[in-house]
Amino acid sequence: MGTASFSILELFQLGGPIMWPLLLFSIAAVAIAIERAVYLFYHKLNMDEMTAKTSEYISSNNYSGAAEYLESLTERHMGARILLKLIGEKKQGQAFIVHRAERAAEVEAVNCIGSLENGFNFLVALGSLSPLTGFLGTVTGMISAFRSIAEATEVNAQIVANGIYEALITTVFGLVIAIIAMVAHSIFSHIVDRFSSRIEGSCSALIAQIDESQTEINADTAKQETEKSDSENFWKNMTNESAAQENKTAYSEDT
Repeated sequence: MGTASFSILELFQLGGPIMWPLLLFSIAAVAIAIERAVYLFYHKLNMDEMTAKTSEYISSNNYSGAAEYLESLTERHMGARILLKLIGEKKQGQAFIVHRAERAAEVEAVNCIGSLENGFNFLVALGSLSPLTGFLGTVTGMISAFRSIAEATEVNAQIVANGIYEALITTVFGLVIAIIAMVAHSIFSHIVDRFSSRIEGSCSALIAQIDESQTEINADTAKQETEKSDSENFWKNMTNESAAQENKTAYSEDT
């Protein structure tokens, strides 16, 4: 007994009018998945090398060099935009305020992650709507199949089977679309979550390094000021002693 085979077009026609919205869902899911894949690939999300290089600039107290380095990477490195906002809070001659730097980096991180997650909600919606739409097609198809059975003068297994498998075509297409959308969403979400974790670690490390560097600079400055004050006091005392000695000598001569 031979088995019938159908092309995609024939299956589409057998699925009925519900296949048209499923076709639109499939085009949208594939288009969004491709667009997000290209976008995430274009915007490099690796943080290790960039964080290490920025740390070197901070160690040498070269914040302008760090800013120029990060500025050159902002077009394709999403993390460079966030670190640039953080470095920008360390202005020359001004104290580094940790909570302001954290806030600036956080705001920029929210904007960057939001741009990375554009389209994710559509993938979730398509992953939910596609199987429901497929089930709707199956229900309407089953209604049509049972109506055909009711109108038939002779009922056999072939009539029943044909109506059922034609009705299930929309369910299959809906599930396939949902699988594509949800797999893409899971992969992309994992990539963005990993980037979010890395940028949080990088910002924390650099903030701690800047704060420690500033503490050391403040300590050195205070030490230098103390030494300068001691030196000034020493020479002032020497001057006073010399003046007192001169006054004593002059008094002795007058006497």
